Formats: sequence, C-alpha cells, structure tokens
Amino acid sequence: MIDSLHGKLIHTEPGLAVVECGGVGFACQISQNTQRHLPGLGESVQLVTRMNVREDAIELFGFVSRNESACFKMLTSVSGVGPKAALSILSELTPEQVAVAAASGDSRALTRASGVGPKLAQRIVLELKDKVKKLGGASGSPTLSGAMVPPAGHAEQAISALGVLGYSPSEAALMVTRFDPELPVEELIRLSLKEFAKNMQR
Repeated sequence: MIDSLHGKLIHTEPGLAVVECGGVGFACQISQNTQRHLPGLGESVQLVTRMNVREDAIELFGFVSRNESACFKMLTSVSGVGPKAALSILSELTPEQVAVAAASGDSRALTRASGVGPKLAQRIVLELKDKVKKLGGASGSPTLSGAMVPPAGHAEQAISALGVLGYSPSEAALMVTRFDPELPVEELIRLSLKEFAKNMQR
C-alpha cells in the first residue's frame, strides 16, 4: 500500500500528475482540485495516495490533502460510484462541500459533476447519510466520555458532515463545539479540519 508520494513533479496533463521518487515516476490520477494546487514542473510535491487494484490494472490516485483522500474513499464506498465518478465530484466540489451536501440531503449539488445524474446523486446522499447514522447510532452526538449532547443548528450539520469525511461522531462533536454554532456550516467544517490537521502535526 502506497500511502503518499513525496518527490519531483515531472509531468502533468488534465487528470494526471507524475511524481518522481528515487528515480521512479509514479503516475497518479487526480481531481481538478488537486491539479489547481500542484507546483510547477521540477518542483517538490507531496500527494496523499490511494491504490486501486483491478484484474487488468493497478491504478494510483493522488490527492492534495487527507481530507480529499478520505472523501474519495467514502464516495467510492457507495454502490455504483467508481473512481472516475468520485474524481469528477471532487473536481467540482471541495471535500467540505461534498460533506455538507450529503449531510443536508442536497443531491442537486452533486449533479454539477460530469457523469453524475440525479439518480446517482440521490444514492450517494442516501448511502453517505446512512453510513454516518450507523457511526453515530442514536440521535445526538456522543462525546468521548459517552455522554450524549444534542448539538443545535449548524453545529449538528457540521458534525454529520465531518462524519462523511471519516471522523467519528465523538471526534467531530468535541471539535465543532469549540466554535460558535452560529457560524456557517462550511466555516465550522473548515475550522474543525484545520484544528484536526494541527493536532496531527503535534
């Protein structure tokens, strides 16, 4: 399993980046979002990666962040959503926007992606919401101590959305409740992800 690549960017084209590590060039399929964040050719780059092994091919997918990688994993866990459709969605929406769409039931937002029709978008929203419910159990969000706290409004949506990105309800609840619950949902998610990233670096 290749978790990440850190090397020199030697080639790019729409949907593809080649990173040279130790003299070997790794071709990664990427979203437009990741493509926009790539440095110039010959410069150092780091991509989080996911590998997909098929009978006829081994594919490597690269992402600008672990949040995008986690969102890709969640999307491809939905029946009928392959890597191509997941990259298409992540080319149109940020991981935060995908999470908000799933948590709020906004399937129309997903249809902005090429190749994602209304039926597939609805299935994605339903299955991702179901996965989050299974993680969270009963209504309300558990803290690490096991107590159930009923977050209100935007905070509740942000916690559900972070579940779409792979965070447990307890992790999400403890992080989101640090911020003003009246902030927009996407802002709560952005601030929470920023804090998660800081904690990982400590």
